Amino acid sequence: MSNIHQPDNTSHTGLRLQLVLLLASGAGLAVASLYYSQPMLGVLGADIGASAREVGLMPTLTQLGYALGILFLAPLGDRLDRRLIILLKAAALTAALLLAAASPSIHVLLIASLAIGITATMAQDIVPAAATMAPEAHRGKVVGTVMTGLLLGILLSRVVSGLVAEAFGWRTMFVIAAISIAAIGVAAWRGLPRFPATTQLAYGALLGSLLDLLRRHSALRRAALAQGLLSVGFSAFWSTLAVMLHGEPFHMGSAAAGMFGLAGAAGALAAPMAGRLADRRGPELVTRLGSGLVMLSFAAMSLAPLVSPTAQLCLLVACAIGFDLGVQATLIAHQTIVYGIDPAARSRLNAVLFVGMFVGMAAGAVSGSLLLAAWGWTAVTLLATAMGLAALLVRLWPSGPVRSTSTAEPHRLPC
Repeated sequence: MSNIHQPDNTSHTGLRLQLVLLLASGAGLAVASLYYSQPMLGVLGADIGASAREVGLMPTLTQLGYALGILFLAPLGDRLDRRLIILLKAAALTAALLLAAASPSIHVLLIASLAIGITATMAQDIVPAAATMAPEAHRGKVVGTVMTGLLLGILLSRVVSGLVAEAFGWRTMFVIAAISIAAIGVAAWRGLPRFPATTQLAYGALLGSLLDLLRRHSALRRAALAQGLLSVGFSAFWSTLAVMLHGEPFHMGSAAAGMFGLAGAAGALAAPMAGRLADRRGPELVTRLGSGLVMLSFAAMSLAPLVSPTAQLCLLVACAIGFDLGVQATLIAHQTIVYGIDPAARSRLNAVLFVGMFVGMAAGAVSGSLLLAAWGWTAVTLLATAMGLAALLVRLWPSGPVRSTSTAEPHRLPC
C-alpha cells in the first residue's frame, strides 16, 4: 500500500491518478446501486409475480435505507478507520445485491432493497476520505472529480440497467452490480491507506454531535438549507419527467425518459470545473453561480409550452444540462465549505449536508407529483424555479468567514 503515495504518476491534484479514479469509481458504482431497480420495475414485477404496489416499494425502501445509513452510519467515519468502513460496506453491499439477484419472492427483494440502500452509503465514506487525502490547495478539484463519479453513477445507472435488463434480464443486472462492487472492494483493500480516528466520542454522543454541529456553524446550516432547496427542484423534475413525456404532446415511453439521464450526465462531467473554480476564486462564488444557473434553467423550461413539441424537447435537454450542472457545482462548493469547518468532523459534517439534500429530494418528489396532477408541468417548473431563487437568496445573504473549530492541523496523508 505504501507505493500509492510515491511521487511517480502523481496527478496535478497531489494524489496519484489511480487513487483518484478508484475513489470516483467507488462512489459512482456504490450510489448507482440505489437506482438500478427503477427502470426494471415493470419487467421485475411480472417475472416475480408481484403487484405494481409491491414493486413500487423497492425504490422507496432503497432511498429510506440510504437516508438511514447516512444518518446512523456515516458519522462513524470520524470514530473509526474509514478504510475499514469502506471495506465492510463493500462486502455487505455485494451480499445485498446478490440477495436481490437470487430473491425467490418480492418480500425477500424488499429486504434486499433496504439493505442495498443502507450499505450503498459507502459512497458517503469515500467522499470525506478523498477530502482528507487531498492537499488543501486542490481539495475542491479532488472532491469535484470524485463527485463527478458519484453523479455519473446516479445519472447513468438507469440507462445501463434498462438496457441490461431488456437484453439479459433483471437478475443479471444485480449480479453485474455485485461483481462491480466486489472489484471496488478488492481495489480499495489494496490501494487505500488507513485513516486514523479523529474523535473518541461514544456512538450516542457521536450522533448527538450532529445537532451540535448544526447549531454551532451557520456555514453548515446555510449549506444544508441551500442544497436542500435545490434538491427540491432537481427531484421534482426527475420524478415527474417520465409521466410528462408519456402524455401530450410527446407520447414517449420510459426508455426516452431514461435517456434524459445522458443530458444530466453531460452537466455532471463539467462539475470538476466547479471544483477548480472553488479552489481559485472561493466556493462562495460557485454556490451563487450554481444556484443562479439552476434558477435560470428552470425559468427557461417553464416557457416550453409556448413552442413546438420538437423545440420543447430541445429546450428540455438544454435546460436539463444547465440545471444539473448548477446543482452539482453548488454541491461540490458546499462540500468544500463544510469540509473546511472542522477537519476532525468531516464525516459528520458530510452527513448533515446530505441529510438536508435527501430531505429536499423527498419533498421534491412528493410536491412535484402533486403539482403535475393538479396544475400540469408548468407548475412543476415554477416550483423548481422558486427553489433555485430561494437557494440563491440563501447564498447571497451576508455571513462571516468560515472558520475551522479545530486549532490543530488537519490530518494529512503523505501524497
